Amino acid sequence: MPTEIRFDTYYPYAELTAILQSLVEQYPSLLKMESIGKSYEGREVYCMTATNFDTGAAEERPALWCDGNIHATEVSASSACLYLLHKLATEYGSNPDVTRALDTRAFYIVPRVNPDGAEQYFQTPPNYIRSSTRPYPFDEEPIDGLKMEDLDGDGRRLMMRIPDENGAWKINPDHPRLLTRRTPTEIGGRYYRLLPEGLLENWDGTTLDIQRNKEGLDLNRNFPAHWRLEGEQYGAGNYPGSEPEAQNLMRFITQHPNITGSMSFHTYSGVLLRPYGTSADDSMPAEDLWAFQEIGKRGTDLTGYPAISVYHDFRYHPKEVITGVFDDWLYDHLGVFAWTVEIWSPQRQAGLTAGFDKDTKSGAFKFIDWHRTHPIEEDIKMLEWSDTALEGKGYIDWYPFTHPQLGEIELGGWHGIAAFRNPPPAFLEKEIAPLAEWAIYHALIAPELRLHSVEVTRIEEEQWVGASAYRVRVVVENIGWLPTYITKRAVERKAVRALVAEIELPEGAALALGKRREEHGQLEGRAYKSCTPYDWDFDPSEERAKIEWVVRAKPGTEVKVTVKHQRAGTVRATVTLK
Repeated sequence: MPTEIRFDTYYPYAELTAILQSLVEQYPSLLKMESIGKSYEGREVYCMTATNFDTGAAEERPALWCDGNIHATEVSASSACLYLLHKLATEYGSNPDVTRALDTRAFYIVPRVNPDGAEQYFQTPPNYIRSSTRPYPFDEEPIDGLKMEDLDGDGRRLMMRIPDENGAWKINPDHPRLLTRRTPTEIGGRYYRLLPEGLLENWDGTTLDIQRNKEGLDLNRNFPAHWRLEGEQYGAGNYPGSEPEAQNLMRFITQHPNITGSMSFHTYSGVLLRPYGTSADDSMPAEDLWAFQEIGKRGTDLTGYPAISVYHDFRYHPKEVITGVFDDWLYDHLGVFAWTVEIWSPQRQAGLTAGFDKDTKSGAFKFIDWHRTHPIEEDIKMLEWSDTALEGKGYIDWYPFTHPQLGEIELGGWHGIAAFRNPPPAFLEKEIAPLAEWAIYHALIAPELRLHSVEVTRIEEEQWVGASAYRVRVVVENIGWLPTYITKRAVERKAVRALVAEIELPEGAALALGKRREEHGQLEGRAYKSCTPYDWDFDPSEERAKIEWVVRAKPGTEVKVTVKHQRAGTVRATVTLK
């Protein structure tokens, strides 16, 4: 029986695996499932290939890579991948874009890159870690500091509001449910210190430190591009690609040079992030930047998410950069247009438009800065949103609690899991549905090799008994929007091979001119054409290649021709020499 798929819930590993297997059983001509390796704890990491296998092999078509849940708590990223798979399978034959995409392209989709970390999130009570479950950088349990846990057993891990005359927070006089920062010169009031809900281990009665997780890896800092040591980049791992989850992705992707684009799903912020994380936009070829901007514009139109640069708009500190990131590796080393999609913006849901809506310009708003400073009016809007849309489950009014170590305190504040980390289940499908539309668009802009014409011309009379000379001319063209090389960075890195033409001759036939295998450069697409046809803007046929051979053979001989490009696909023709 087919497994029911609901998009108002989140699935642990066993249930997600069963759903993927069920989809393959229902749609065997469109979906295949394979393990691309194991996680640190030995779970299989599954990749789904989606294409119309009846009309060709996935490896001979341009492909889009999609993945999710590299970070442990970001389970809606798996849902985004699952929604895309479901849409491709169920709308083939009725949705023209889906049908064309599966007939001419392939999708490689890994719904859960990091199954170990996700299982920690799904356990009872949940354990919230950043990424992998491998102990790092030290294999030892923390013994001092505050250990976060649900003290009152209500299923929530909230904040502790602790009276402290040196605290940085005070109750807002106009909105007493909210806290605001104490002003720089303010004294004589009632102030509070905020800490996560939890117990203090080996407490000295004075200092209040928070335990660092024993599992300190960030798998999205473990990729080779711009990788730095742990002392410079938190969570980096022992060396580039040291973790099995990162190795799984790197091995599969490098073995599939037909990948032309990538979308990695994360949470949260409601933004479409593009490279670089380490340098300004002018460090990449202008053509690549223009294409990134055009692709991002379409993503914004579909999702409402701003499309922005990590370096210009999304740094955690203005003097720091983020390194070892998956999308930087894909773009900088392999020359692939790669995106990190941060699903869900509570701020945009609450009606905050300055910076959070589709009109936000790259470079105009620092998303991380919102958590450092913003007006109290925005907190009020967020609170109203929690009260109405979330039925009060996002922000919990402060209530008294007797802490076994700290005495009389209060618990409450924002419940991050209910409001921030992933869309609440009732909001999930609406949030992820447009992302599938953008993924299909991203696949359809890929280069696509097409056979334009095949001509055979007899050019000589018989030179010996029963044999003649024939010119075989094949013209191929790229009918996709992107060029066959995808990015200028790929050309610089020599990451993509030229167009390859091969001719196969039967016994008794011979080549008089040409080679059995030849390379023929790259083919342009339409991406860099002018937007307006002024009299200096021309349109030469840079998307076409003409390939010729002269063959000596008997009349009636069949010759096979194959023209292929790693990222644009393969075309074949069989011609009879007459």
